[in-house]
Amino acid sequence: MNLYDLMFYLFAALTVISGFFVVTNRNIIYSGFFLLFTFFGVAGIYVLLGADFVAIVQLIVYVGGILILLLFGVMLTNKITNVEIKTGTINIYPATIAIGLLTGSLLAALINSSWLTVSTAAPEPTTKSLGTMLIQEYALIFELLGIILLIALIGAASMARREK
Repeated sequence: MNLYDLMFYLFAALTVISGFFVVTNRNIIYSGFFLLFTFFGVAGIYVLLGADFVAIVQLIVYVGGILILLLFGVMLTNKITNVEIKTGTINIYPATIAIGLLTGSLLAALINSSWLTVSTAAPEPTTKSLGTMLIQEYALIFELLGIILLIALIGAASMARREK
């Protein structure tokens, strides 16, 4: 086992364990903070795969935007920290059976597959090639998407300010 494998298993364990605590925790604030570790684990796996652009977008969009907005919204809402978000254990048994069946079928497919190969080459970074394509080949589409997002932002702001 080399350092790459060790880091992959570390990030995978961080993602799975913190994702488990996101789902099973009764306090929504703690679930939000465990979601932070889940996002960091996924970004770490993206870095290991050589998708550094996707990892940075993961950190900026999900951790920097959505998660912080979620935590601020929950913290600024009155009396939301005492709300029980788990209704009971009525669906635990069917979910456990479904997860067991899914895991078994995925393991059987992985064991019997011929497409599973191990590459020893280090993945190449993708940021330079994506930046070149966005500036040269897809510049018009990139700018049109920016204009469409600006129009959507202006529309959302005008709908929010509209008096009823």
